[in-house]
Amino acid sequence: MEYSHRYPAYPTQQVAAELEHHIDIHRQAYNYTLYKYEDVDDDIGSAYKHHYRLPGWKDEFPIFSDVNSKALQRTVTRFYDNLSNLSEQKQNGNKVGKLKWKSPREFQSMTYSQSGFELKNTSGRRATLWLSKIGAIKIRYHREIPDEADIKEVTVKKETTGDWFVSFGLETDDADSPEKPALDELDSSNSVGIDLGILNYIHTSDGKTVDWLDLDDEYERLRREQRKLSRKEQGSNNYEKQRREVAKVKRHIRRKVLDYQHKITTWLVREYDAVFVEDLT
Repeated sequence: MEYSHRYPAYPTQQVAAELEHHIDIHRQAYNYTLYKYEDVDDDIGSAYKHHYRLPGWKDEFPIFSDVNSKALQRTVTRFYDNLSNLSEQKQNGNKVGKLKWKSPREFQSMTYSQSGFELKNTSGRRATLWLSKIGAIKIRYHREIPDEADIKEVTVKKETTGDWFVSFGLETDDADSPEKPALDELDSSNSVGIDLGILNYIHTSDGKTVDWLDLDDEYERLRREQRKLSRKEQGSNNYEKQRREVAKVKRHIRRKVLDYQHKITTWLVREYDAVFVEDLT
């Protein structure tokens, strides 16, 4: 079973600058992969085959040697993952375009795969993540990683708000996971149907309703901050500062919605004794 845990990260100013430098190199590698795929080779092959070309890239462009080799391979794989997703959407009948070059604002993360990282000092609420060729990063270790889980990937991302986060891609043996009861073992007499409403957020088959979350004040603040942003000169320090304010308001709205949904699901589980909830959406 694969899943992930996400943690706030607090790099020092020096480490943050190094992270931004590495992420930009990975962005250049992603764009160069796109260039090679579209304009150079007719039969470039798979991501795995493309990995063998990376030593030649490093000889031609020494800057690619500044980043971890496994992370560089993962960036190439990231391109092919995006390519595969486009292909699947096209097969499903959706209209899709082509992959485009990434600008610095569109590429704000990088992933270490299999090696080049180590999680240390996890005994308390703080922990340290060591990354190859970058150094140590403090993270808020608010959720322990299970002992039976293996860390397969580490992704470092800078949000539009300027905050840093670290995500661990975890893998556990299915044998370690609790066995889910079969549907025919559940007590259907205590099941409930749930549907999205128009006048209410949700309503249940037994007549209970949940009101919509009131976000009028939050959206008014967002419109106010966006108007301020529109009056700033693009590219200026004031524009960048205000852009982050807009991003923070959006993040606040998103977190408030997720928190509301979490509270609803918790209430449903307690109300119906966690037996079975059927989604009618």
